[in-house]
Amino acid sequence: MLALALVAGARGQTPTPAAPVRLEADAHYTSALDDPRVQTLGEEGLDLLYNMKLSEAAAVFDRIEALYPEHPIGPFLKGLVIWWKILPDLHNESHDDAFFDQMKVVIKRSDRLLKREKDNFDAMFFKGAALGFRGRLLSNRGEWFKAARDGKAAMDYVFRIAERDTSNADFVFGMGVYDYFADMVPKKYPVVKPVMLFFPDGNRERGLRELRRTAEEGRFIRTEAVYFLLQIHFLYEPDFRKSLEYARLLRAWHPDNPFFHALEARVYAQWGRWREAQRIYGEVLRRYREGRPGYTDAIVAQALYYLGRGAMTSHRYEEALEYLTELETITARAQRDSFFKVLGRLRQGMVLDALGRREEAVARYRQVLKMKDRADAHDRARKYLKTPYG
Repeated sequence: MLALALVAGARGQTPTPAAPVRLEADAHYTSALDDPRVQTLGEEGLDLLYNMKLSEAAAVFDRIEALYPEHPIGPFLKGLVIWWKILPDLHNESHDDAFFDQMKVVIKRSDRLLKREKDNFDAMFFKGAALGFRGRLLSNRGEWFKAARDGKAAMDYVFRIAERDTSNADFVFGMGVYDYFADMVPKKYPVVKPVMLFFPDGNRERGLRELRRTAEEGRFIRTEAVYFLLQIHFLYEPDFRKSLEYARLLRAWHPDNPFFHALEARVYAQWGRWREAQRIYGEVLRRYREGRPGYTDAIVAQALYYLGRGAMTSHRYEEALEYLTELETITARAQRDSFFKVLGRLRQGMVLDALGRREEAVARYRQVLKMKDRADAHDRARKYLKTPYG
């Protein structure tokens, strides 16, 4: 994730409706980001976006596009709307082409500006952001070479922007992400060390400092900075207190965001706080059943899996089986053997064993062995085929 990202904009408080904004281009600004009209509309639109009011956000972004036609900011913001259609279910590729098309327009418009002015700030900023986002999606799709190429190109613009202006807390975000991950990823995954020879050295402490600064002082990228800090303390430097602190911030700023909703519950589950995890995952399941925006099959699959696990920890096996059976129904709609599909089937077998239904349990374990191996599911299935769970 060595990518520049222009997202977020929450101020840690309940957003207030934006004041009416005149659309006449009645002033000239060196950067579109300096225009108070763009700032006001941008914050309004990004708050709507993060709370999954995607059509409303798109309408606000159209007003920014009207202010700056042929500028890269318009297609970039439209691309963010598509991004938030992708993110709640990363395995759904139906929106990929539309997203890549928008990033292509951003890059094309940025290149026009750079042709006229080689150090045009907006062109560098939005081209770097577009390359970064495109690289993130390509990496999720397993296109590692293309993702690395975009990541390297994005970082060139991150460095140039940092040289131009370090007084703005938003603009140190890209350097913060780079500094931290360029230092820590090779330590955690030594296989990438040869690749990192082509990149400047990172610095963990400086990266954390830069990310915290953006999280505390930034205007447009506070949410993204908090999200990266949460990832760091969830995956790279596990710390329950810090992970929960950042998860709660995201939830407070964006209470209708399903991705952050499930993420808060995942923090509790990761550290075995099952009562709170089940309470929050129960809210996720309820919102899914109500048809709330963004609460996709992928989000609820996570919820059902951990609700089942939580019930198992309290030996509520009948309840656990209900959750895991519903999980099987939902994951059956997708062809791929996802983590939750495979592990859900394994845990069905474990629950059936605990209920004394050995033949059914054996059938589940054998089904797991025919599926893609996830998190050592095959080894565990073989173990329970020899010795019943519980």
